[in-house]
Amino acid sequence: MTQLPVLNILETNLDDIETRTGAVAVFVTPDGKLDLSARKVNAKAKKAVARAVESQQFEKAAEGDAIALSFPAGMKASKVLVVKLGRRPSVELARKAGASIAKVRGEGDVLLMGSTVSRIADVAFGVALRGYTFTPHKTEDDKALGDINVMVKDVADTKAATDVLMAVAEGVVFTRDLTNEPANVLTTTEFANRLVEMESIGLSVEVLEEDALERLGMGSLLCVGLGSASPSKVVVMHWNGGGDEAPFALVGKGVVFDTGGISLKPAAGMEDMTMDMGGAGVVSGVMKTLALRKAKANVVGLVGLVENMPSDRATRPGDVVTSMKGDTIEVINTDAEGRLVLADVLWYAQERFKPTGVINLATLTGAVIVALGHENAGVFSNNDDLCNGFLRAAKAECEGAWRLPMGKGYDAKIKSRIADMKNVGGRDAGSITAAQFLQRFIKDDMPWAHLDIAGTASVKAETALAPAGATGWGVMALNRYIANTYEAE
Repeated sequence: MTQLPVLNILETNLDDIETRTGAVAVFVTPDGKLDLSARKVNAKAKKAVARAVESQQFEKAAEGDAIALSFPAGMKASKVLVVKLGRRPSVELARKAGASIAKVRGEGDVLLMGSTVSRIADVAFGVALRGYTFTPHKTEDDKALGDINVMVKDVADTKAATDVLMAVAEGVVFTRDLTNEPANVLTTTEFANRLVEMESIGLSVEVLEEDALERLGMGSLLCVGLGSASPSKVVVMHWNGGGDEAPFALVGKGVVFDTGGISLKPAAGMEDMTMDMGGAGVVSGVMKTLALRKAKANVVGLVGLVENMPSDRATRPGDVVTSMKGDTIEVINTDAEGRLVLADVLWYAQERFKPTGVINLATLTGAVIVALGHENAGVFSNNDDLCNGFLRAAKAECEGAWRLPMGKGYDAKIKSRIADMKNVGGRDAGSITAAQFLQRFIKDDMPWAHLDIAGTASVKAETALAPAGATGWGVMALNRYIANTYEAE
């Protein structure tokens, strides 16, 4: 698994700045003011910082951008990075600055001279997240990035802030690694094994195998994996950091590969379906973050792990299956399999844990990408308080999310002639009818939100804090939601 760079918090010391190797980042306000650290580096680097600030490149740069000055005279550093950033930046700008540093820092250590930047911990967080690369299957030697060194006046407070943020970064990177893995590596068994390994950081982890799922009556989930040699599983992760109160539940769709089953997908682009376990990946990443930062909350994370393959045993269009709830489902399209997985795991979570609320995540529909593109996840909910709380958390973490409507009028589209419901409702309002289907498996008094992350879990172009590929979207927002809702004093 990807290892984050080591983060060191150091007390400000300008006496040996000329002997520092790697990259040295200084911060200059948008109006060109140099703080003491920047002036010191400028003096040692033969006025190179001042010349950069006076250049058109600095003038045209947006706030949060970094300009790299290679091999500065008078210093051993390989680069001086001039970062255009105000003294009190927003979270978004501070993290953007960190991402800009990560893109130009090079392979050695990087020193952030951040005594005058109020959100220097967020800058370091941006450096760590944007420096991510997924290389376990490349044969050339990995060139791991050097340490991130942060030089500040208040070491204790900065370390406290960065410790929390790096726990979040660990969760994001874990999610990215899971989502980026090819399906011949991340089988259902390997996925479950990686989650069991998190017992070492304090999580309690259970793996429910197919025989247990059959006894529970999870016919909806089990029908998805019938065509695959990989066994279907449900993994339950417990974090008990609160009191005796019931936990909050996170539920994730974990389809490790989705061919579409008998309703086979087109060949073009099918390789991207290794990311169809993105919802389970996010739940796993959040649980890792909660354990690492020792969250004072009770949270249970459940993921349904299956593989959707065509074979002589595979579920056929027109088959009727029975869910754990007891409702029957006519399977019209075997490529609408994620909702079949979630239906049983959602019901199981409520029956067993009686949670205070439930949020599920899934790369569920292409329709949500048509509606929202890759900028926002679709949010559906039966509870305004839960939904608005999550949306505030997502906004605070700069993770795009947008609420879409639900309503009984859409239920007619999933009415079946021969069963209690069917699993698809046609092309129009596809993401909404999927949410309506899931709501059938939510108890009347249960606060619930469904996050359709099909457009945000993995992308073709880089985002603010991630290279192309898996983003880890949702780990930051859900961690903040838990903190705001269950840990706020």
